[in-house]
Amino acid sequence: MAIDLQQRIRAFLAGGSDNFAELALEVFAFQCANNPIYRAYCERQPAPVRSWKAIPAVPTSAFKDFPIACFPLPEAVAEFHTSGTTREKAGKHYFKTLELYEAAIRPNFEQHLLVGPASPSTLLGTLSLSKGRLSIVDTGVTEVDRRDACPTSLPVLALTPSPKEAPHSSLAHMLGVVGGSDCEFFVEQDTLLLERLTHRLCEMQWANQPVLLLGTAFAFVHLFDHLGNTRFELPEGSRAMETGGFKGRSRAVTKPELYQLFTRQLGIPAHRIVNEYGMTELSTQFYDATLRHGSPTDHKDVPPWSRILIMDPRTGQESPLGERGLIRVFDLANLWSSQCIQTEDLGIAHADGTFEVLGRVANAEVRGCSLNAESFRKE
Repeated sequence: MAIDLQQRIRAFLAGGSDNFAELALEVFAFQCANNPIYRAYCERQPAPVRSWKAIPAVPTSAFKDFPIACFPLPEAVAEFHTSGTTREKAGKHYFKTLELYEAAIRPNFEQHLLVGPASPSTLLGTLSLSKGRLSIVDTGVTEVDRRDACPTSLPVLALTPSPKEAPHSSLAHMLGVVGGSDCEFFVEQDTLLLERLTHRLCEMQWANQPVLLLGTAFAFVHLFDHLGNTRFELPEGSRAMETGGFKGRSRAVTKPELYQLFTRQLGIPAHRIVNEYGMTELSTQFYDATLRHGSPTDHKDVPPWSRILIMDPRTGQESPLGERGLIRVFDLANLWSSQCIQTEDLGIAHADGTFEVLGRVANAEVRGCSLNAESFRKE
C-alpha cells in the first residue's frame, strides 16, 4: 500500500489528474495506521474524519518531542532539524525516502524563479542543470516575450551552507536540489564568506552575466551591511529568492527596506525578488507570485498537492476569507511524517486561492486542534 500510495502522489506532483481530497484521506488512513503516536491522538478526537479539512493537525512543536514518522527511525535516509536558540530543543523531520520531497521542490521553484510575466502559468522550457547553472532549453517564447523572460542560463550563488556542510538543514538540501551539484555556497563553518561573495558579484557584473541569488533575509542583511556604499548593477535578468525573517545581528529591517537594499546595492528591482515560505516540518515550499505576475506581491501560490487553511485561534474553526488566523498546511508530499501541520504563523487566505504570511504568533493556542504537544502522549 505504501509504495503504491507514494507512486500515486509522485504522479500527482508531476501533474497527474488524481483527486486531492481522496489522496488526503488515504494518506490520513496510512499515517494513522503507521504512527502510533498520531493514531492515539486521532482516536481522542470527538468526531470521525470524513473530509480532508477535518484531518487532525500536528503542531510544529510536536516535532521537538516526538518522532513524527510512519516507519522505524533507523530506516531514515535523512533527518532535517529546525533552527532555534541554544535553549530550545530542535525539532526533527525524518525521511524514509527523499523522492517526494525532491519531487515537490523542483516544479514549484521553476515556476516561481525561472519565469517572467510573459508566461505566468507555464514554464519557459525544459530545465537542465550543468556546472552550477540553471539552463532553459527549447523555450518556445517569442522574441518579444524574451524581454521579460528568464535568461537561458543563470549561475546560482547561495548565501547558505552546502548540503554537505549542513546535512541536517532542509534549506541547504533544497538549494542543493535546485542549484545543482556545482552551485556555489558562501557559508562555511557558520561564517558568511562576504569577501568571496563580493568578488563573485564583481565577476558577474563585468561579464554581463545575470545571476540567481538564494539565501535567508538574515544573510542578505549582512551582505548589505558589508557592502556599505559599494553599489553593483547586476545584469538584466538577475533575480533573488529570500526566505526567513528580516532581523540580522547588526540591525533589523522590514521587508520593503530589505528590497530597497536589493535594488540600491545590487541593481535587482523588487519585481525580480521572490519570498519563499517553508519550514523543516514540511516537504513543500510556497512562493510569492511576483515573477509570474511581473510586479511585487505578497500573495503566495498553493501548488495542487497542497492546501492552506486559516484557523481562528479562538474557535479552532476555519476563518472566513480575508480574516486573520493561524496557517494550517496540508502537504501530500509529507507522506512518511504528517501531511497536516499546524503552524504558529499568522496569515490571510484570498478568494483567488493565494494566501499571505503576516508573521509569527508566540505561544499560540488554537482551541479544538492539536497545538498542545501533550496531546501526543504515548498510550
